[in-house]
Amino acid sequence: MSFQAYLDAVENKTGLTPRELVERARAQGFDQPDVKAGTILAWLKADYDLGRGHGMAIVHVIKNGPQIDAKHVGTDGAHCDASDTLWLDGRATRPSG
Repeated sequence: MSFQAYLDAVENKTGLTPRELVERARAQGFDQPDVKAGTILAWLKADYDLGRGHGMAIVHVIKNGPQIDAKHVGTDGAHCDASDTLWLDGRATRPSG
């Protein structure tokens, strides 16, 4: 599953775009450098019933923004993405191509 597909699945499950989840995390201070992934994962599980895999995709975006490692772009592996920049504003608004 690509990184973007994880984010899309989170949107399907929660009804919130990745950007909306990041904004909610920031409002709670989860974007601070000293906040551990486990704390964010516990919040995502409690409030949105997200499991570890989908939660870690959101943790990455909270901590690092939408940029991912270029090694995943254009490969044929399980985590292949079309771009090194994730779309955070929801599937319905994502440009095609």
